[in-house]
Amino acid sequence: MPRRRPPDTRTSGPRATARERTALSAAIGLPRLPGMSSEDPFGGLFGDPDELRRRMEELAESMQGAQKVAWADNAIKLAVDMTVAGVNRLNLQGNAEQQAEEIRTAMTRLFPEAVALVREAREGFGT
Repeated sequence: MPRRRPPDTRTSGPRATARERTALSAAIGLPRLPGMSSEDPFGGLFGDPDELRRRMEELAESMQGAQKVAWADNAIKLAVDMTVAGVNRLNLQGNAEQQAEEIRTAMTRLFPEAVALVREAREGFGT
């Protein structure tokens, strides 16, 4: 009985053409996957390329929006923390009227900075 020669494995290397790979696969009995073609080697795994591109753009826009919200949240938190820290550093002395005046003086210095941070945060929100 004549001996069967194994398929030529040289054609399965990286330089093999699609036709050679298909012939080799058929020769060794590998099943052909449905929907697989030489034009679309992934068998439609990623779907329509335009749809994939559109969805990737939507994801990028969504991530940019989330970054803006996070930045705005941080700016507002910083404004609050600055105000609280400034008020906590006050050494209030005297009667209630003197203490109130000291707080008003401190707030005239702290508040504009806090307002500027909140304004920038609102611009980050787009409002």
